[in-house]
Amino acid sequence: MKKINSLLIATLFALAGCGDSKPPTEDLITVDVTANYPKKELVLQDFMDVEYIPLETTDEFVCQGIVRAVSNNLLIITNKKNDGDIFIYDRNGKALRIINRRGQGGEEYNSISSITLDENRNELFVCDSYSHTILIYDLEGNFKRRLATDKNKIFYNVYDFDQEHLIVHDSFNENTTADLYTGQSFMLISKQEGYITKEIQIPFKEKKSVVTRFTDESGMTYVFQPNTFYPIVPYLDDYVLLEASADTLYKYSSLSTMKPFIVRTPSIQSMNPEGFLFPLMLTERYCFLAIFIKGSGYQDVMYDKYENTCFQYQVYNKDYTKNEEVSFKSKPLNREIPSCQSLDASKLVNDYQKGWLKGRLKEIASTMKEDDNPVIMLIKYKQK
Repeated sequence: MKKINSLLIATLFALAGCGDSKPPTEDLITVDVTANYPKKELVLQDFMDVEYIPLETTDEFVCQGIVRAVSNNLLIITNKKNDGDIFIYDRNGKALRIINRRGQGGEEYNSISSITLDENRNELFVCDSYSHTILIYDLEGNFKRRLATDKNKIFYNVYDFDQEHLIVHDSFNENTTADLYTGQSFMLISKQEGYITKEIQIPFKEKKSVVTRFTDESGMTYVFQPNTFYPIVPYLDDYVLLEASADTLYKYSSLSTMKPFIVRTPSIQSMNPEGFLFPLMLTERYCFLAIFIKGSGYQDVMYDKYENTCFQYQVYNKDYTKNEEVSFKSKPLNREIPSCQSLDASKLVNDYQKGWLKGRLKEIASTMKEDDNPVIMLIKYKQK
C-alpha cells in the first residue's frame, strides 16, 4: 500500500507540473485583425528579466534617454531633437563620451535616422536617410568609411545581421504613393561597401502602404504613419519581417532561411479601409502586437502560444506597489533585449516619495534628483 501511495503522489506531482509547463505551440499563428478580444493582465517579471541603468548626469552629459543601441558593454543614447549628439555610456550608466559629427561634409551626417552598433568591430553605423548614406565611425567618433545607398531607397530600420551584413528595410514605399514603388522592401547590405548582397523575397499581390494621406480645406496635404510600424523585429535567433502588403509575417534566420510565423486575417488585399498587424515584442510564449485600422486607430493584442488565442493585454511592473503599466511600443533593440523604456527622473522621484517603488528601482530613485538623466529599463529574455 505504501508503495502504491508513493507512486500515486509522484503521478499527481507530474500531472501538476505538466499543467504549469505546457510547451508553446510551434504551429502557424493566426490573428483576426477585425475581432474583439478578451482582456488579460500580466506581470512583466513573470516572463521577462528587467535591468535598470541610471544614466550618469554631469554638466556635459544631459540627455533625453532615447536608446538607439545596446551591447554587452555599452548603451548608445541620443536626444529627441536633431542636435547630432550621440551619448555613449557603459552598461552601468557611467558617462564615457559624446560624439557629434553633424554637418555638411563628406564625413558628417545631416540627421540621425538610426544607429547600429557592431561592438566586435568597435563600429557605429549612423544612418542618415535624408542624405541616403550610412556613415561608420569608431567608438571614439573617428570617421572610418561612408556607404552610399541607392537614392531611391530610404533606410530607417537597420540591424546588425552578421559579421559582414546589415539587414535593412526600404521605407521609400511607405513615404510616397504606393503606385511609385512595387518592389521588395527587405535586403542584406554589405558592411564594407554598402551594396545589396541579397534581396529578401516576400510574396504579395498588390502594394499597400501603412501611410494615411488627407487634404484639408485649404488644400494642405498631411501624412500620418503609425509610430508602432516596425518592419524588422528581433526575435531570439531570428528577425521577424513585416511586409505591409502581405498577409504573412516571416521569421528570417541568421542562416538566411525564411519561415512563416504569423498570418493575419482577413487578407489585407480585401480590406477597405486596410487593417495592419504590427509586431512589437516577441517572446517564447507571448507575441505582443498592435492592430492598426486606417481611420480607426489601434488595438493592442497579445497572442498566447500556450492557450492558442489572442487577448487585449495590460502588463504591470512588479517593482511598483501600484499598477504601473509597461509599454512595448519603443523600437525593438536586438535579439537579446527586445524592448526598453526610458523612465523620467522627475516621475521616479515623485513615485519614490509617495512610496510606490520597490526593490532595485526604489534603491535607484532614493538617490536621484528631478533634473537627472532618465533611468533606462531594459526588458530582456529570461536566462535559462
